[in-house]
Amino acid sequence: MNKQLQLDELKAKILSANICPELAAQATQLVLGDGNPNADIVFIGEAPGKNEDEQGLPFVGAAGKFLNEMLAAANLNRSDVYITNIVKYRPPNNRDPLPEEKKAFWPYLLKQLQIIQPKVVITLGRHSMEYFLPDMRISMIHGQPKRIQFGDDKLVIIPLYHPAAALYNGGMRSTLMEDFLNVPEILKKL
Repeated sequence: MNKQLQLDELKAKILSANICPELAAQATQLVLGDGNPNADIVFIGEAPGKNEDEQGLPFVGAAGKFLNEMLAAANLNRSDVYITNIVKYRPPNNRDPLPEEKKAFWPYLLKQLQIIQPKVVITLGRHSMEYFLPDMRISMIHGQPKRIQFGDDKLVIIPLYHPAAALYNGGMRSTLMEDFLNVPEILKKL
């Protein structure tokens, strides 16, 4: 079965299992992910925001525009990568996802990664990073590839600051862009 069909099936499973019903009740729709199911790179954010909830696609608001800018700067197309979040429904008022919400969606995120089989996972922000690299601080390891055991395979995780951080803090913009521009080089080495 092709990967897109498997992802569609996964989305149907999440809906039928009624994951986080209180989040689902106030969201417009489930936002599973977007992009190439055969991608070498998967980006993982924390949860959909208002624009994402309305359009059903991850990273389409202001942070998404900056992500697109970074992709272009690294000679990558959005259509070549896959973008998702840990939590698949928008939390009310864009609050941080709760630990139990992240925990409820975690097995589905793992399944997404098993379907796509990327070479690299880029976590955007500490919420997604802490699941792959617990006990680490993003301020200490941002931009540094880390190889972890992932099921039977090894997976390379590159923790980056969330693009939204750059929208509020100009200095963060250049840090994020710098880290991001190293990604093609890291991919070549794999």
